[in-house]
Amino acid sequence: MQCETSLATPPLQLAKENFSSKNGGDMKTQFTAVYEKRDKWYVGYVEEIPGVNTQGRTLAEAKRNLKEALNLILAANRDLSQKYLKAEEIVREPILVGTGK
Repeated sequence: MQCETSLATPPLQLAKENFSSKNGGDMKTQFTAVYEKRDKWYVGYVEEIPGVNTQGRTLAEAKRNLKEALNLILAANRDLSQKYLKAEEIVREPILVGTGK
């Protein structure tokens, strides 16, 4: 089963569509957000995904920015994986993992 996507689709819309379940609802995926106050800025990043980081003048702004950054990275990663898929048969499916804690 291969999910078709268009590179012309806006990244935030694409991320929402890809997280949409078969019955029409939104699937939720949980990540760990870390926020640090550094001088006058809040710096935020997602522990599980390298490269998802941001900053904001307030904690609320940093949280909004981090959600947007995460959606953009997930959408970009999906676009890139679709672009380079070359196999005869491709299986794409959700995978559930635990942290082992």
